Amino acid sequence: MKRLFAAASVLAMAAAAASAEELNLYNWGNYTNPELLEKFEKETGIKVIVTDFDSNDTALAKVKAGGHGYDLVVPSAGYVPIWIKEGLLAESRPDQMENFKNMDPMWVNVDWDPGRHYTVPWQWGTTGVAVNTKYYDGDIDTSAIFLDPPEELKGKINVVPEMGDVMGLAIMYYGGQPCTSDKEILKKVHAGLMEAKKSWLSMDYGNIEKFAKEDLWAGVNWNGSTFRMRLENPAVHYGYPKEGYVVWMDSVALLKDAKNPEAGKKFMNFIMEPENAALISKFARYANGIKGSEEFMPEDMKTAREIVIPEELKSAGRFLPTCPPEVQKLYTRIWTDLQK
Repeated sequence: MKRLFAAASVLAMAAAAASAEELNLYNWGNYTNPELLEKFEKETGIKVIVTDFDSNDTALAKVKAGGHGYDLVVPSAGYVPIWIKEGLLAESRPDQMENFKNMDPMWVNVDWDPGRHYTVPWQWGTTGVAVNTKYYDGDIDTSAIFLDPPEELKGKINVVPEMGDVMGLAIMYYGGQPCTSDKEILKKVHAGLMEAKKSWLSMDYGNIEKFAKEDLWAGVNWNGSTFRMRLENPAVHYGYPKEGYVVWMDSVALLKDAKNPEAGKKFMNFIMEPENAALISKFARYANGIKGSEEFMPEDMKTAREIVIPEELKSAGRFLPTCPPEVQKLYTRIWTDLQK
């Protein structure tokens, strides 16, 4: 009887495990706070499984191919209209969720999702340059750091391989605006990037440790990631290129073919709670777009240069719009050449 009872217990436990709800989140790498997921599971009983991607293009291609098994995805602002046009997102209506009242009004009627019918904020930030000031003491608020590198930094530069960000910085450096189709500007961008690449060490993601250990001294990087570098190596500073830098927001969206859409909506509502949004920021070190989250944020984020944009450089920030397909093709050609 004991054996039968033990066997029955094992079967019951297995059945319970099999019936436990799961939610599959497809997100950028090193971008999700485990504390947030633990809290969500504790409150809802839903276990979140995270799969990482390394670029907007990678995520879009993977989901378009089908058979992915994800419920939620976290695209950047300029890509959201593409996801919607491709019919990949469910109209989950975050604007009708209980915690929508907590969203900062500045992030509600956004160009990429007016009124927020599809997405909720995950984090927002900027793309600029990271520089180890131990090896370079000149002006760091310029894209010349990677496009016309100082001698001191050559051979120690990394450029994150995110096409929209890099093309945006290069176009603005050479006098254009995001989504330009001006052939003269694009010729300069192409030639400038190809020449500059000779001075780069790599085009890679996940460089916090490499900057901390001083294997890398400079490069294109995101503000929150650079903040994390500085916490490990105080010599690493973040620069806002005065020629123009990228402002972005990543948002959570429910996929149209999600296997667990109700769990997905619960998660979207959950991250609009100020304390939970602060957990997201606490880990990755970006702002989040939810009112009231500030009081739960780490103290060191409230004054950090990586988070608080210097007043004199605020006007240089540009949101990347969704470029027309014909313009995107021009950028892709340049990007393909750069990656050869």
